[in-house]
Amino acid sequence: MENKAAIIVTIVVALILFVVIALVIVFGEDKKTTNSTNSTSSQNSTSENEKTENSTNEQSEFQNYDFEEAAEKQMADAKSGETIAIMHVKNFGDIKFKFFTEKTPKAVENFLTHAQNGYYDGVKFHRVIEDFMIQGGDPLGTGYGGESIWGKGFEEELDESLVPYRGALCMASGGTGTSSLGSQFFIVQANADDAIADQMNSYGYPEKLTNCYKKYGGYLSLYGSYTVFGQVIEGMDVVDKIAKVDKSYASNGELSVPNEDIIIESIDVTVQQ
Repeated sequence: MENKAAIIVTIVVALILFVVIALVIVFGEDKKTTNSTNSTSSQNSTSENEKTENSTNEQSEFQNYDFEEAAEKQMADAKSGETIAIMHVKNFGDIKFKFFTEKTPKAVENFLTHAQNGYYDGVKFHRVIEDFMIQGGDPLGTGYGGESIWGKGFEEELDESLVPYRGALCMASGGTGTSSLGSQFFIVQANADDAIADQMNSYGYPEKLTNCYKKYGGYLSLYGSYTVFGQVIEGMDVVDKIAKVDKSYASNGELSVPNEDIIIESIDVTVQQ
């Protein structure tokens, strides 16, 4: 009997120890899971806070950016020794450009190399929309042709100081982030519009940017999406004449196809004296 009792006591003690060990393991694992969850939650919270803070800082920098000083530099004449290009448009006249080589090196190299190689000679402005822009650079003349000097598309070069004001020379694109820049370009022709300026104010555009738009005109909905790599410094009267030509409707329903061919005879690349 005593042996049986001893065996029972031993079994009971063993069961108690087993239960205790099991509880320790369970509660230990629960604690690990809880700590892991709290750590992940804390990291997510920190990440979201950083994103919000960065977004707020960027918005603040955008609002406080000195667009007026930047616009004066963009719209100023070329300095002596700077590379310029003179585009000879048949029956219309000459358009003279300066370039922003430091901020848009690939776009500038692409355009100037094409110009020097005669790539644009005989090419027409295939898309013309008054109060918007005139577009050319496609050897096919359809808007679906042309390529870069590298034989493939390249990416946008966007800089907050360069704005699509009236006279801005920009790269045509299949969409921001698509690396689709080739040979096509456009010149912004739009003048300032009071209604658009009021919309800019209501949308929260920086006051300095709105003031620059009122002064220089342009097409601000393009800002931040298209590469501005040059600026017309002479010949906006020629751009205006081209924009006003009689037009027909394109296949997409856009009134943009000139009834007469507007041909780029040649482009001279030279240096500002």
